[in-house]
Amino acid sequence: MKTTIDIPDRAFESLRRLSGAKTKREAILTAVEEYNRRHEVEALVATFGSWRLDANETIEAADLEDARKRL
Repeated sequence: MKTTIDIPDRAFESLRRLSGAKTKREAILTAVEEYNRRHEVEALVATFGSWRLDANETIEAADLEDARKRL
């Protein structure tokens, strides 16, 4: 998609420097991809926050049970 936007020089130069981009297109594309990635990660973290992850506790309980049986 082609578009024309007015980005302040200081903000764009900072983006270009931090991203290591050699072209304007590369810098903007990097920023958009990073923005999207961060939001996807936040959504994934929010999903995991709603799950009960007790696999470690289950494994530890099974290990203790096995140890008791060996005694």
